[in-house]
Amino acid sequence: MIAWARRRRWRLAAVAVAVVLLISAPWLWTQISAHGHVHGTDDAPAAEVVIVLGTDVAPDGRPGIRLAGRLQTAAALVHSGRAKVILVSGDGAGGSGDEPAAMTAYLGGLGIDARQVVADPFGLDTYDSCARARQVYGITRALIVTQAYHLARAVTLCRRLGVDADGVRARCEGCSATLLAGKAVRDYIAAAKAAWDVIQDRPPAVRSDEDPAVRDALRAG
Repeated sequence: MIAWARRRRWRLAAVAVAVVLLISAPWLWTQISAHGHVHGTDDAPAAEVVIVLGTDVAPDGRPGIRLAGRLQTAAALVHSGRAKVILVSGDGAGGSGDEPAAMTAYLGGLGIDARQVVADPFGLDTYDSCARARQVYGITRALIVTQAYHLARAVTLCRRLGVDADGVRARCEGCSATLLAGKAVRDYIAAAKAAWDVIQDRPPAVRSDEDPAVRDALRAG
């Protein structure tokens, strides 16, 4: 009877481990795929374009603390000569406000020339931002800036969608440990959707004609 109970516990433990591994597989995929392609501001490689992913705008219309950190990091990359043009990609009709418009205005205050900024108002999520960077703006090589908890998924998606992307960890001054932990859990769950989108080869929610804005900005620079 004792031996039977012990075997049953081992079987239940094995099932539990299998379930955890299955649930974690998409997240592990993003971590493995992004390995070697995640950097800090000081050791980031060079690329002509840096993509900044949008997120919440504050009630006053300015970027929230996470978005401000991403923009500060992107501006630092441009000022250091590691990038020339910034593609701000977010939701132009987001629940908190027009993300690309807020991003563009904020970059001006960081000393970035408006001619160095291209706005995509249809980067409705990370997948769409990466897909449109390649399909609409013709970007094949870029740095991508977001917070550390989000970076592996962003890098993985962009690389899977045809952009040779390296990620740069964004600043997050004022971000609480609770906020970052909650976002990390959300990103762990979102990895499953990312994997499903890739498997389906999902088109972006908004399709647009090719836009030469990034190429034009690089020529002007």
